[in-house]
Amino acid sequence: MYLPTNILLPSVEVLPIRVRSSFVVGAIISLFFYYFVERQRKTKLLQAEHLRAEQLHKESYRAQLEALKNQINPHFLFNSLNVLHSLIYVDQDKAAQFLSQLSEVYRFLLDSSSKQLVPLKTELELVHAYLYLLKTRFGENVQFQVEVPDAYRQLELPPTAAQMLIENAIKHNGSTSRKPLLISIFVADGKLVVKNNLQPRFDEVKSTKIGLKNISTRYSYLTSQEVEIEQMDQEFIVRLPLLKVEQHENTYH
Repeated sequence: MYLPTNILLPSVEVLPIRVRSSFVVGAIISLFFYYFVERQRKTKLLQAEHLRAEQLHKESYRAQLEALKNQINPHFLFNSLNVLHSLIYVDQDKAAQFLSQLSEVYRFLLDSSSKQLVPLKTELELVHAYLYLLKTRFGENVQFQVEVPDAYRQLELPPTAAQMLIENAIKHNGSTSRKPLLISIFVADGKLVVKNNLQPRFDEVKSTKIGLKNISTRYSYLTSQEVEIEQMDQEFIVRLPLLKVEQHENTYH
């Protein structure tokens, strides 16, 4: 049989080298493919694990927030019932009005019980109802000044935060008609400021600062902005950050 002389046939020695080369190249490609697939699989597993951890983290925040909010209502109710008990023996009509305002306060508390933040407008409604309860008991011994521009009333803060600061001022300071307790609420530098003059009670019990810690802790779960607490010789000042909804959502939601 005649074979053309210009056709080159693979030699016996060259063929195994090409086969081995193809095998090595195929193995390398398979290895890279396996590495890529495995890397994608592990990345998805890590993402899923991170998502689960984040969800658990949020659930932990929610649980701790609920525990903190549950500290508020029994304490507030106890103080309010003491006030009502005192009024019943002094003026039954005022006691009835007091009970009506107390109901309004608890309506606000119930409305915000499932919320982490409320508009400042809603918090101020609670504050005004609560101030009525205090004025009924203390008269001119305690004086209030609330000046909050409308432009800030849609900003948000944790429910009952301002009310707790008022309660804290009443708890730790004495008041008489000659030396009234002065409580001011206003906005400065984008923060709600609650300020009172310092005149410690004679029967003052050492403060545990539970109320202030409660407020600060709730803020720490919701934003990186901190509650500012400043005590001077004559004044006690707390500054509460006022939050925009998108700020809160971008931080911990």
